[in-house]
Amino acid sequence: MKKNFQQFFEFAAGTGALVISFTGVLLMLLLVFPALPISGELIDLKLYYTLADIEAAMRQYGPQGRAVYALASPTVDTFFPLLYATFFSGLIYRLRPRESLWVMAFIPVVAGLWDLCENAQITAMLLQYPDLSAPQVALTSFFTSVKHLLSAAYELTALVFLALFLLRRVKRARQPGSS
Repeated sequence: MKKNFQQFFEFAAGTGALVISFTGVLLMLLLVFPALPISGELIDLKLYYTLADIEAAMRQYGPQGRAVYALASPTVDTFFPLLYATFFSGLIYRLRPRESLWVMAFIPVVAGLWDLCENAQITAMLLQYPDLSAPQVALTSFFTSVKHLLSAAYELTALVFLALFLLRRVKRARQPGSS
């Protein structure tokens, strides 16, 4: 199993996979999600929410917005976690300062899987509205909040690994005899 994951991370760390997955992430963030005719802030983007917050959002979306969101969440928003998990796991794996830190590439994979669970719960709320319960919303909100924490963890890991990579490059470039 370890070997299979390492093979995936090696694939994801390749230049082609990084470029394609990064381009996909950008396209989703800049073109696809903003073009969805939902008429309100996506639930996925909130850090935390209550039943009252979700009921207000559902009213703002209206029947058409809820239908679009309920279709987009299990389709378009399933593709997005695959893209960002591939990009960030590849980037972290490629930039890891020590071989033993390869396991850090799991963070975006876990985040992507968690995001898929959150999407299923959001879709259920969209389809069940107005029959929502406070415990259902609290559970979904928990998944959303943890997803954001995991996202912060892999983004910070990637930034730290990038900074260490750049510091090593600068240090090597300043050594006598280097060109």
